[in-house]
Amino acid sequence: MQLRIDPEFESRIPPLTDDEFIQLEENILADGVIISPIIVWGEVIIDGHNRFRIAEKHPHLKFATCERDFNDRYEALAWICKNQLGRRNLTFQQKKYLIGKRYESEKASYGGDRKSSEVKSSSQVGNLIPTEKTCDRIANEYGISRNSVLRAEKFSKAVDIADEIDPGIRSGIFAGKIKPTQDDVEALTKATHEERPALVEDLRKPPEERRKVLPERHLLTLEQIAAELPSETCRGTPESMLYELEDALDTFFFRWSVCLSHNKDYFLAKKHNPKVNKLAQNGLAYLNRILKGEIPL
Repeated sequence: MQLRIDPEFESRIPPLTDDEFIQLEENILADGVIISPIIVWGEVIIDGHNRFRIAEKHPHLKFATCERDFNDRYEALAWICKNQLGRRNLTFQQKKYLIGKRYESEKASYGGDRKSSEVKSSSQVGNLIPTEKTCDRIANEYGISRNSVLRAEKFSKAVDIADEIDPGIRSGIFAGKIKPTQDDVEALTKATHEERPALVEDLRKPPEERRKVLPERHLLTLEQIAAELPSETCRGTPESMLYELEDALDTFFFRWSVCLSHNKDYFLAKKHNPKVNKLAQNGLAYLNRILKGEIPL
């Protein structure tokens, strides 16, 4: 059987660094055999792309394959994301990207006509059926809020847009060397094709030097904020706790940036600065309690 690599499938798997690939190659050569099987769907590799490339480089190495069966490529993409999310060495950015891609793939897999060439050619077709249950199920599985899943999908789309314009930038984002803010994500996903190259170029600059393209966004009510929190019945894991805290912090930065930017004249007039400073001090007091090991209620 002649195996082949599908670029879209491979793009869902966080790449190894050069040093990690060399170490894997050395380990395999020392064993004299590729121990872990390569997961395939027909002739297409689902997992084990690096091991396959090492086998191509060293034809004497033997390897086994393990066949998986999927109804369509969306289901295969969702499986790849779910499988990768089981790894313990993912960065926050990688995990957020994979959750977004898993959600995108699963909601496409659960409905719609996939006979057309448009649907067969890409997993980025959009909602084919109402997707609330899919979103909630994934949120409960990872112990995060449904809104975190929705933001993860938007983040993953922004990463793909950026990497299409500037190939390789995805790796920098995954490694944490380039950190798109919520402003950047919103701007990229809403921008026209003509506006995107400039926004992607800005991503390589420090956040304070980037263009301030802030979308309109209504302030959330207390009920909406509460709806973003995970259900009490879903405790999650230490990893999901850290994911949710970082996602909430990202949302905080976004909300304050939008509010202050939209009310720049009031803020610069300094008339209201004492009240703004008081709010900031309340926030600092809250965070200081956490630094002391308390759980503020």
